[in-house]
Amino acid sequence: MREIVLNETGLDGVYKIDLQWTPETQAPAADAVESAPAIFTAVQEQLGLKLEGRKDEVDVLLIGHADRVPVEN
Repeated sequence: MREIVLNETGLDGVYKIDLQWTPETQAPAADAVESAPAIFTAVQEQLGLKLEGRKDEVDVLLIGHADRVPVEN
């Protein structure tokens, strides 16, 4: 399931980050000495940010149907 992420950091601009984490659907390798942390832990430890799960209202655009319109060249 995909989740919407709301930016409430107050930070503007574009940032280049290198975040090391293990997806929840991926099991760590049996012979791995150290695996990357879960996404919530990685964001907090590596970026100093905190992800919080909560319910909030968001605007959503739902398209029920679309037809292709012919375009003349």
